[in-house]
Amino acid sequence: MLFRLLRTFLEPYRKQLAGVVVFQLISVIATLDLPTLNADIIDNGVTKGDIGYIWSSGNWMLLVAGIQIVAQTISVYLGAQAAMGAGRDMRAALLRRVGTFSAREVGVFGAPSLITRCTNDVGQVQLLIVMGTSILVMAPITCLGGIFMALRQSSQLTWLLLIAVPALGLSMGFIISRMVPGFRRVQVRIDAVNRVLREQITGIRVVRAFVRERQETRRFGVANTELTRQSLYVGKYVSLMFPVVMLISNLTTVGVIWFGGHAIDEGEMQIGVLTAMLAYIMQILTAVIMASLLAVTAPRAAVSAERIGVVLATESSVADPPVPQPFKSDPGTVDLSFAEFKFPGADKPVLRDIRFRTAPGATTAIVGATGAGKTTLINLIPRLIDVTGGAVFVGGTDVRQLSLESLRSEIGLVPQKAYLFSGTVASNLRYGKPDATDEELWHALEIAQAADFVREMPRGLDTPVAQGGTTVSGGQRQRLAIARALVRKPRIYLFDDCFSALDVTTDARVREALRPETADASVVIVAQRISTIRSADQIVVLEDGAMAGIGTHDQLLRDCNDYREIVESQFSAEEVR
Repeated sequence: MLFRLLRTFLEPYRKQLAGVVVFQLISVIATLDLPTLNADIIDNGVTKGDIGYIWSSGNWMLLVAGIQIVAQTISVYLGAQAAMGAGRDMRAALLRRVGTFSAREVGVFGAPSLITRCTNDVGQVQLLIVMGTSILVMAPITCLGGIFMALRQSSQLTWLLLIAVPALGLSMGFIISRMVPGFRRVQVRIDAVNRVLREQITGIRVVRAFVRERQETRRFGVANTELTRQSLYVGKYVSLMFPVVMLISNLTTVGVIWFGGHAIDEGEMQIGVLTAMLAYIMQILTAVIMASLLAVTAPRAAVSAERIGVVLATESSVADPPVPQPFKSDPGTVDLSFAEFKFPGADKPVLRDIRFRTAPGATTAIVGATGAGKTTLINLIPRLIDVTGGAVFVGGTDVRQLSLESLRSEIGLVPQKAYLFSGTVASNLRYGKPDATDEELWHALEIAQAADFVREMPRGLDTPVAQGGTTVSGGQRQRLAIARALVRKPRIYLFDDCFSALDVTTDARVREALRPETADASVVIVAQRISTIRSADQIVVLEDGAMAGIGTHDQLLRDCNDYREIVESQFSAEEVR
């Protein structure tokens, strides 16, 4: 998976990668030449007292060192450019894919896991690319080139390399084989910490209201301890790697000095050659050390790449048809024909045999007990989820045959939980219609009974709004969400219990103002209060996912026991007759 992911996202950066290889090669050749030049200066300049030779060879050595620095700098720059670009493209691809997911796919992965995959996992792969472009070319060339240059200097001490390099390789292989499963478990634990932390931050008011701080602290402590334990497990092997490398490196250096010193004493080797041998052996071992750094990063990146690949390979259960069909009639017409929805693996469907039709100018209300499937029914119309049986028609065409853009451009949805994005009041209202004028925004606010409190804000339409709309009250947030749908002027309005946070008086004023505004559109309302929907053209009563009745308020009072029970439960509070 890691190789496929890198091949896909590094493809646009072939030129940068080719430049990395070329300049890394130049840098390595220059680096390998420096010890030979240094040995030459010692043996032919220092020992003979030839100052001129030292200056001429020293200048050449400076030139080679300068070439090495410039080539390495360019290589690192091109590698970083490729890595940052690939990381950016990876995050964009993940966001595009997640953006196509239905509620079903989001539920399978979970929001915390998706966030981790878009940030932490991409970061791990990005780090591997950065290190790979710096090390992957340089380490093997340095290792092989160092062995070759060491053999050129003297074959007497190269037997030490035949011991040191395999010893390092075997040690690294053993340690890395233990690290890979550990890194996989670490990523899972990071997901768990993100999930708990996200829940606690989002639900901080509930936590405080129920005095659950200690329990939530313990819950976070458990997740945090598990992450710590797995990180320490991996960390033990990471910390073991460098002492092993340094032990072998230092023993090899001691061996070279010991045996090289005896060879010099016996006149079989010059001091410059010993110096060069030390330098080459250190270069070879340093290359192995750098490769081990890459080996530390690679297992974690492989795990992250696997997690990223799973998201990118997941197809949404709600997708555009191969050949989208146009609307056959007015796109404001909604028709549900024996619609059914069942979650994967569930014993029974959430909705079954739902049949009703609504046309422009008509209002359809949906009521029922908690868990009856009202929100699920609303989500079928804009294809946030797909029916598992029957069909949903908009404009006379099955919604599965319409392109998602054409379908959803005709719909204004106000969800049960009103959500505002970070920005300003104006940017939130223009979410569905970016070119809306200020006059259109104020008109929508007037209808939603939100104009008064927006005018009282310090900067009016330009007042900043925090993520989630936490800087306004629940009722204000719902009215702004209603205004956002009104700005779009769709053919179908879907109000999913969005009047619940409004008091009875404001609810009545909003509904009264909405009536002329939605006269040419279809309106589907989910509500709990009978006063909100009693004047609807038809009311659909849901009971345990099935239709218990359909008709007007008066008809249902007479013919539907379930509806009558709902009305009687609110009679004294709202005086519904």
